[in-house]
Amino acid sequence: MSDPLSHNSGEASRRAPAPQPPEPGLNIVSTPIGNLRDITLRALDALAGADRVYAEDTRVAGKLLAAYGLTPKLLAYHDHNGARIRPGILAALEAGERIVLISDAGTPLISDPGYKLVRAAVEAGHPVRALPGASALLTALAASGLPSDAFHFAGFLPSKSGARRNRLQELAAIPGTLIFYETGPRIAACLTDISDMLGDRETVVARELTKKFEEFRRGPAAELARFYAENGAPKGEITLLVAPGNGIVADDLDVDRELARLIPELGVKGAAIAVAQRTSLTKRDLYARAQALKDGDKP
Repeated sequence: MSDPLSHNSGEASRRAPAPQPPEPGLNIVSTPIGNLRDITLRALDALAGADRVYAEDTRVAGKLLAAYGLTPKLLAYHDHNGARIRPGILAALEAGERIVLISDAGTPLISDPGYKLVRAAVEAGHPVRALPGASALLTALAASGLPSDAFHFAGFLPSKSGARRNRLQELAAIPGTLIFYETGPRIAACLTDISDMLGDRETVVARELTKKFEEFRRGPAAELARFYAENGAPKGEITLLVAPGNGIVADDLDVDRELARLIPELGVKGAAIAVAQRTSLTKRDLYARAQALKDGDKP
C-alpha cells in the first residue's frame, strides 16, 4: 500500500489537499487557545462552509472569523440559552444543515457548553463529528515534564476552600497526573489546598499558553502557593498540573508506627506531611492521627 504522506517527487505528492467543506450534521470544531495560527485548515473549511456557527461568546468568535475573512451566520449557544435554542438547532440538523459548534478557545465541551447539544443530536440520529485541534490541557501536559502516560482532567475545582479540599481528597489516590483549570485570583489558595490535601507534589502552573507571555512555573505546591501569595494573582488563562502521588495505601498499624517514628524528629505537622507524600492518605487526616499519638490517645 502506498504511503499517502510520502514526499516522493511528482505533482500528486506536492499538491495540497483540496478544501473540505463541512458535511451536513453537527460539526464540533476546535479553535486556537491563543495564537491564531494554531487553527487547522479543516477548521477553516468548516467555518467557511457552515450554514450556522454557534459559539459561547459571539464577540470572541467574531474576532477569529474576522482574522480569516470569514462571514458565516454566527449565533450564540451557552448555558443560559441552550435549553431554549436546542430544538431549533435539532430542526436545522433535520433539514440537512451544516452546523458548526466552536468554543471561545480550544476544543468545545472541555469545560465549555455543548454536551447537552451533542447528546441530543446523537439521540436524534444526526451525524456528529469532531474536528481535532488545539487543547489547553494537552498543550500544558505535553510541556509540563510530568508523567503523561496516565492523567485525569478534573476541570475547575470548587471556588470555596472547604468544597475544594473535599474534591481534592476524592482525587488523591488517582494514579496519574491531575489537570485542572484555574483562575488567577484563586491560584494561591488553590495551591495551598493542594499542598495540604495531596502533599507537596511536584506542580506546574501553565499560563497564557501559545501567547506572547506564555509561562510555565514549576515547583512543589506549597512553594508555588507562597510565590503567588507574595507576588499577586497572575493574569490570563491557567492550566494547573499536579504530579501523581505514590498511591500507597498503608494499614492503620503501619501508619501509626511511621507517624510515631517521625514525630520526635519532624513534629506533628512534619510527620503528617511526610507520610502523606508516601501514601494516598490526606495530610488533614494524618495530622489528626499524629496529634492523637503525640497526646497519648488512640486515633
